[in-house]
Amino acid sequence: MKAIEFSQFGRPAEMAVMVERPDPAPPGPGEVLVETLVATINPADLLTIEGRYGVRPALPAIPGAEAVGRIAALGDGVTELAVGDIVLIMTGATWRDRAVLKAAAVMRLPADIDVEQAAMIKANPATALAMITGIVPLADGEWLIQNAANSAAGRFVVQLARRRGIRTVNIVRRDGPVDELRALGADVVLVDDGTDPARLAAAVAAATGNAPIRLALDAVGGTTTDGLAASLGEGGVIANYGLLSGAPCQIDPYHLVFRGIRLQGFWLAEWARAQGAAMRAHFAGLIDLVATGEIRAEVEARYPFARIAEALDHAARPGRSGKILLTP
Repeated sequence: MKAIEFSQFGRPAEMAVMVERPDPAPPGPGEVLVETLVATINPADLLTIEGRYGVRPALPAIPGAEAVGRIAALGDGVTELAVGDIVLIMTGATWRDRAVLKAAAVMRLPADIDVEQAAMIKANPATALAMITGIVPLADGEWLIQNAANSAAGRFVVQLARRRGIRTVNIVRRDGPVDELRALGADVVLVDDGTDPARLAAAVAAATGNAPIRLALDAVGGTTTDGLAASLGEGGVIANYGLLSGAPCQIDPYHLVFRGIRLQGFWLAEWARAQGAAMRAHFAGLIDLVATGEIRAEVEARYPFARIAEALDHAARPGRSGKILLTP
């Protein structure tokens, strides 16, 4: 069995290597053998290898949070799946070419689904939908604001918000993604470097007609958090779900004390644990949208396991226009 493994924390392209491991034993009762078709590289994977994520795995470890595979064998008692089924893998350690998993740890996908698009369901669209629907109950026609709007998660926020009638203000750092985001359905796209919160707030107010925005999604942290706070209406909520800047969230206490702005974190893994059985319905809805092509993400490059160092360097590159995929 081929797998990507790292034995110490550090720069991902230097730490992660392809290794040969013993093939897994045949699946036991209630288990399935899954052959991986496509896996993804997400920022959380890079942070995990660096040792900077919220969970530090025991080493050596196999990274990876998302993948799609094909059922290769069934254990006794598995009746809801068949050999040849395409499945979404709901566990971690996905950067391996095969694994024995509990049957309950996979979700069957339509046979004709685009496997590359399906491989990206578990992290970014799931995060986007959970934040849109689970933090502030936004009504049709309300606004939300987000930074890193050209990221994979940000693009899904645009697509999923549009389907629900929620309007979006999208902050990017360069002109390149502006037209792409508008084509996805973004209502407002603003280019801002995050250094002047008052300037951003004025631009947002002008673009939205002084709409009282109640929800901000922050993937960047640093000084950009304060710009989101300044752009929110009284009592608004900032949900921070990433630190792409590498800096802690910075916010003027004025917004917290006198305007009632609330800053909270969002982590999909914790959200999913709280959902329990309802989590599968959340993913089932996203599977339908991907299968029909109603939501999608761009792919910039695909790499085999043997080129993992190149893949990780590419995934860490700023200004990418799409996801980096692994094809074992």
